Amino acid sequence: MNRKLLITGASGFVGYHLITEALHQGYDVYAAVRESSSVAHLAHLPIRFTYPDFGNVHELRKELDEKEYAYIIHAAGITKARTQKEYDLVNAVYTRNLAQAIVSSGRPSKKLVFLSSLAASGPATLSQPVEEISKPSPVTPYGKSKLMAEQYLNNTYGLDFITLKPTAVYGPREKDLLLMFRSIGRGLEPYIGNQDQHLSFIYVKDLARAAVNALQSNRSRKSYLLSDGMVYDKYAMGEVVKALLQKKTIRLHIPIPVVRLVARVLDTAYAFSSKTPTINREKLPELMAESWACSIEKARTELDFEPQYDLKKGLAETIRWYKNNNWL
Repeated sequence: MNRKLLITGASGFVGYHLITEALHQGYDVYAAVRESSSVAHLAHLPIRFTYPDFGNVHELRKELDEKEYAYIIHAAGITKARTQKEYDLVNAVYTRNLAQAIVSSGRPSKKLVFLSSLAASGPATLSQPVEEISKPSPVTPYGKSKLMAEQYLNNTYGLDFITLKPTAVYGPREKDLLLMFRSIGRGLEPYIGNQDQHLSFIYVKDLARAAVNALQSNRSRKSYLLSDGMVYDKYAMGEVVKALLQKKTIRLHIPIPVVRLVARVLDTAYAFSSKTPTINREKLPELMAESWACSIEKARTELDFEPQYDLKKGLAETIRWYKNNNWL
């Protein structure tokens, strides 16, 4: 039986966990990475590397025909970019190219699982969580590019795919939330404004298991929201982290005008850098949104998805990994 699985974005945070879950489930894993990607953390794994050109449909089709992948998990993408055009190219156009290569291949894959994001749906309200039937209203360039990718897949005739839309993903090797953990470790717990806010999270191992399991699903051309099934207030993660680190903090509510000013200054400071600051003007609508709560009932019913980690259990494992690997 052909168990060849191509995982794109394999060198990233989520990609690592997709690989380990796929190996656990007996797949023959091919890791799609860039030539410049750091892959030292993958060196011990029994996988093969490949370097597809997502900007070229012909070369992608050649890759698929030669390797004869039975399954693909498309996790490649960017979460930080300078322009909407750059987001659209990497997150949407490259996804469209992969889809076109699959349907035109002489050996088309059995299933494509695409990792989109709750950001493509946009935020909710305090009274109504996001559902799959909710009208998409992304508030960031990243979210708009992911929605465009979903639309490309929906318009690709003959493609067997499932789209997964996780909320904020955390776990070992994640770097953005690590900044908050380090701040709490120093005794500071900053928040943007003091308005009520609902948040949702998913532990990376739950996401990886859902993605790999979806490869064998008989569902097709459908999308599913994923979280741990809980809704948290804005302080929940900080409270758990403080307890795990045994730290007391000073809770700071930074006025929104001050945050906007800081974001503008950072954007200017990074104007000629290849990096993008964690706090920037395009990210603010997402950070300040009223709610990122979502319903996972459809995933539970149709994909048999059941999260194994709540925030406390997931953070405990994450912080233990950070400490063991000297990240915290």
